[in-house]
Amino acid sequence: MSRSLASQIQDVLPKTSDTYYKLILTVGPARAGKTAAISELAATHKWPRVNVNLSLAERLLALTHRQRAVRAAGILDDIVSAKNSSVVLLDNIELLFATELAQDPLKLLQSLSRNRTIVAAWPGDFEGANLTYAAPGHPEARRYLTPQAVIVKAGEADRPDNGLPREETK
Repeated sequence: MSRSLASQIQDVLPKTSDTYYKLILTVGPARAGKTAAISELAATHKWPRVNVNLSLAERLLALTHRQRAVRAAGILDDIVSAKNSSVVLLDNIELLFATELAQDPLKLLQSLSRNRTIVAAWPGDFEGANLTYAAPGHPEARRYLTPQAVIVKAGEADRPDNGLPREETK
């Protein structure tokens, strides 16, 4: 019998307790079950769930184009910190990849996970040791070799990745 994605995420949570970054990325394409798993964890454990696209966009609207790029990371940190929880679930993170915000999404998520566990739904793929977002050549495309995060692949019923933190290069 296959384990649910929410169960797989919950199973790897202890692996972040002694790591520099307490980051779990649930990786998979659209409609792979990432949002359902995050919603289940939020309901079961009463952990806060943040729709990053909505929450961040609301706060960026009043800013100029230049201010958005400069302040996006700080605003997201404020949003997450305001949840006052040891575990925060992040969903719909596509805005972090927007070229006009000039952010490195993985580094941003890692910085958020220094003082709390972050579980983020990563809309991309993880194959071998490569974490990707968007197709090569796409303006928002990202590729990280062995990212320093615990990876749980959505849509894989057998088991998550070994859960070892990974070093990143770009």
